[in-house]
Amino acid sequence: MATVTRSLSAVFPTVEKCSSTGREKHTVVADMDGTLLRGRSSFPYFALIAFEVGGVLRLLFLLLAAPLAGFLYYFVSESAGIQVLIFVTFAGMKVSDIESVGRAVLPKFYSSDVHPESWRVFSSCGRRCVLTANPRIMVEAFLKEFLGADMVLGTEIESYKGRATGFVRRPGVLVGKNKADALKKAFGGETNRPDLALGDRLTDVPYMSLCKEGYMVAAKPDVKALTSDKLPKPVIFHDGRLACKPTPLVALLIVLWIPIGFILACLRMAAGSLLPMRLVYYAFWVLGVRVIVKGNPPPPVDKSSDTKESGVLFICSHRTLLDPVFLSTALGRPIPAVVYSVSRLSEILSPIRTIRLTRDRIMDASMIKKLLQEGDLTLCPEGTTCREPFLLRFSALFAELTDHLVPVAMVNRMSMFHGTTARGWKGMDPFYFFMNPSPVYEVTFLNKLPEELTCGSGKSSHEVANYIQRVIASTLSYECTSFTRKDKYRALAGNDGNVTTVADKPFFQPNKVMGC
Repeated sequence: MATVTRSLSAVFPTVEKCSSTGREKHTVVADMDGTLLRGRSSFPYFALIAFEVGGVLRLLFLLLAAPLAGFLYYFVSESAGIQVLIFVTFAGMKVSDIESVGRAVLPKFYSSDVHPESWRVFSSCGRRCVLTANPRIMVEAFLKEFLGADMVLGTEIESYKGRATGFVRRPGVLVGKNKADALKKAFGGETNRPDLALGDRLTDVPYMSLCKEGYMVAAKPDVKALTSDKLPKPVIFHDGRLACKPTPLVALLIVLWIPIGFILACLRMAAGSLLPMRLVYYAFWVLGVRVIVKGNPPPPVDKSSDTKESGVLFICSHRTLLDPVFLSTALGRPIPAVVYSVSRLSEILSPIRTIRLTRDRIMDASMIKKLLQEGDLTLCPEGTTCREPFLLRFSALFAELTDHLVPVAMVNRMSMFHGTTARGWKGMDPFYFFMNPSPVYEVTFLNKLPEELTCGSGKSSHEVANYIQRVIASTLSYECTSFTRKDKYRALAGNDGNVTTVADKPFFQPNKVMGC
């Protein structure tokens, strides 16, 4: 690495010496791994595709092939090493599945590794092009959507009847001379040379030499990644089961942990389903699940008396489908929950009663009112989960049904797996959450909504819903948004969350954020 850095330094100055002022009309060409991103290895991103599309066995095959890919990369050619990764990862996969992971999963991990100095220069130019050895299909969505790239030139994969063969199209993996040839073809040769080039390795020299200026990005382990607020768009919605970046060591730990974690998840779910709710908190603690309770929840309504007072409606922020279960765990008593879409398996395994919403306003209102007459109830008005520190728009229907409203701020921590999905089978959501080595759920009960802030005192349902959204967001230090369930599913799954028809073009507006 030091030899490469010294060799490049003799030809090109470092990116720190590049001015970023007055480049609004300039064209920049940049490599991806090691240049726009701090990390030089693309293995974690191939591992994400392998796991999300092919499962744990495909990830295992990729791990077994990694030493061969590394040997070829360093002792034969960069192209040969990358071809091994592409073949083992992509062979037999549906091209549409690879595109889906590239759009819904990879941007979260890519965005957390952007090089600050490279971004300073790259973002200052009016026209941006990325040359990368990575398959274009897996990087284009992130580069165009979140880094504002106008053109992405990457390795093209072969496919047959909608499935990847594992091989690449001519001229092969985009490294060395292939990068220079692709740049010439895209820009028309010497007559239209790009103004600026960024690279980080000797194989980048051919295309960098074609540009008017060239700067190298030196490998520095102490460089901190660009913070998400500096990117053009924040990553609000993302999918995928893995919560951690699967480096080779982490990927090996995941493969070894999954059999153990699945057995542990079954034990945890059995404890939650079979034990009395007042004991679940302690059973979870013994099994490594931490439940942190804050605030003072209201006492249950005494239905043994003649009072006609309705039950309390707990309004929760939505992190996973287990929110109502952990609310009941915190209270020590089962609280029924109204839900929109859960799998039959989740309903069977649920330790609390679940009631499906129909999305028919009149029918749902009547059903919720009837349930409140029977006792307390849990509802998540966002309609779907959000993993990032944002709250989606609260549906206002609940505010019209009762004035006994208690906001509940829910937050969880997962170190290995996400317990939500937009693209996969939702029946596995609770399993993946409980497969984490030591998951944490924090339940914060806020004060009951004052009477003067309810619909009964003249407030509109939208005012009440927005107020509760702001209160919960303030408690969690989250940001309020006007995103809805449809926005999330259009961004991640290409549909509106209600039907199976895939939209022609995914809808995504990550800056659609309103202040709290």
